[in-house]
Amino acid sequence: MEKNKTDVTRCKGCGLCVEECPKQAISFGDHMNVKGYRTIVVDQEACIQCGSCYRVCPDIVFEIL
Repeated sequence: MEKNKTDVTRCKGCGLCVEECPKQAISFGDHMNVKGYRTIVVDQEACIQCGSCYRVCPDIVFEIL
């Protein structure tokens, strides 16, 4: 089951969420969005739904379910 949803079309690849995640569940993927930014991927197994990514993301990429 997916613990959080991401809208990578909004991602600008700033990396704040990657740095902030206490479980290192977020990393940069190989995907480029339509804006040309390298986007993130979330390891759903490692995610603990702490909300750190949600709080630091300036682009509202994350939705915690």
